[in-house]
Amino acid sequence: MDIEQVMQYLPHRYPFLLVDKVTELELGKRITAVKNVTINEPFFNGHFPGAPVMPGVLILEAMAQAAGILSFKTKNYSPEQIGIIYFAGIDGARFKKPVKPGDQLVLKAEIVREVRGIWKYTGRAEVDGALVAEAELMATLRDKP
Repeated sequence: MDIEQVMQYLPHRYPFLLVDKVTELELGKRITAVKNVTINEPFFNGHFPGAPVMPGVLILEAMAQAAGILSFKTKNYSPEQIGIIYFAGIDGARFKKPVKPGDQLVLKAEIVREVRGIWKYTGRAEVDGALVAEAELMATLRDKP
């Protein structure tokens, strides 16, 4: 999926759209997506001047956005049709290495289960094949506000 297709399944827009493309998708199972991290990201102005590092919470958000695409595609929904998938929880978040400008962040999410509109996923973020972050994520589908 290219960026135009990604934008059909995520309500996020600049500067909070954190998925650039989807490289693998197995409906009901897993997704692999990419975020190209550039020095032009607005968060680098303050995190940290002279030593820019992508905030860990945004790495987790990028994983959650990839997981959201997986859920929407699995159910054959779009945000315009049904609502928004909200981040509902996170467990076991671990950050292994910093993500810097110029890195290509590879986002992986797998569905653990979905019960009554509550989704649970495992998520990983990698740079050059090395694990940089991992977590268990939860999300829920809600009507648009």
